[in-house]
Amino acid sequence: MIAAIRVRGRTGVKGDITDTMKMLRLNRINHAVIIEENPSYQGMLQKAKDYITWGEINKETLVKMISKRGTLPGGSKVTDEYLKEKTSYQSIEDLSQAVLEGASLEESGIKPVFRLHPPRKGFKNIKKAYNEDGSLGYRGESIEGLINKML
Repeated sequence: MIAAIRVRGRTGVKGDITDTMKMLRLNRINHAVIIEENPSYQGMLQKAKDYITWGEINKETLVKMISKRGTLPGGSKVTDEYLKEKTSYQSIEDLSQAVLEGASLEESGIKPVFRLHPPRKGFKNIKKAYNEDGSLGYRGESIEGLINKML
């Protein structure tokens, strides 16, 4: 699974890139989504690469994201008790493992967008790519460090 985070704002964005980010559900700065790896999502990520950053996510980071920033419709937090009562999962760890294997968050009633804090110590540079010592584009496994700074 891939975690994608919006880094730049809405001003001056071309219409087709705006539409792509709406389809990815990245409507505001510091919003994150979990998407599966397939060619259509890869093309969408490449199209919006000047405004977002993304990389592969592991189970521990996904558990932290769901437990700290996951919300249900109505604004309440995701808890193990909710998952035991309303879904077939027994804990947040079980849910995150299922998501990594291909299940979606919407099936369990969790909102698909995580509203994160701005990163501690800030972004490096929001106009340069990650491989040019910036914050944009593909960053691989190091997305986990950024997510931990934003939780």
